[in-house]
Amino acid sequence: MATCLTDTFFPDTARAVVRLLERLDCVVEFPAAQTCCGQMHYNTGYRREATTLAKRTAKAFDGYDAVVAPSGSCVGMVRDLYPGLHRSTASVAARTYELSEFLVDVLGVTDVGAYFPHRVTYHPTCHSLRMLGVGDKPLALLRAVRGLDLVELPEERSCCGFGGTFALKNAETSTAMLADKMRNVLDTRAQVVTAGDNSCLMHIGGGLSRLSTGVRALHLAEILASTEEEPWAVTR
Repeated sequence: MATCLTDTFFPDTARAVVRLLERLDCVVEFPAAQTCCGQMHYNTGYRREATTLAKRTAKAFDGYDAVVAPSGSCVGMVRDLYPGLHRSTASVAARTYELSEFLVDVLGVTDVGAYFPHRVTYHPTCHSLRMLGVGDKPLALLRAVRGLDLVELPEERSCCGFGGTFALKNAETSTAMLADKMRNVLDTRAQVVTAGDNSCLMHIGGGLSRLSTGVRALHLAEILASTEEEPWAVTR
């Protein structure tokens, strides 16, 4: 499940998930019928429209052993909120995993054979941290990456200020929260800030780019998919 934001703006992340899972001997398919999970609609009060999208998603992923998404926020929507929208979504909700959850809890691996010789800091996104409770699974995966220098992010549990439509409706508050997050990222002297949600990385990375900091925002999947044979260059 690529998620609509990743599919539209960050397709390299979706490709990285496929490369990573196939390297771990998974058979990966991308159902073309998938669209938005409906989270934006649900959070904005459009429950009927969100239900329609939830039923569509359940149908698109019917019959698969597992649904893996590079987004704690979208997985939180599917797993925690779908069952309350329509009974037909219960099956897909039970089979949907955030990427780090699937790797650690289902496949039972932390060392995925990655190589990424850069200084990296990790931002735990709100939905993955509070809604899914992924805990230190992303950190366990990063610590096993050869060449990676992992540095702790100060005040890591604080929100980056994105929050989907929150950033639009409360722009000044969102920008202030982003400024705090960027200051903490810069304090680590990291080359790359990573997370499990491209929505948060779009927010953080956009701010860092506008300030010409030189720090890149990169999804966890792209780091884990990187190897000596297929390196990811920070300069690209």
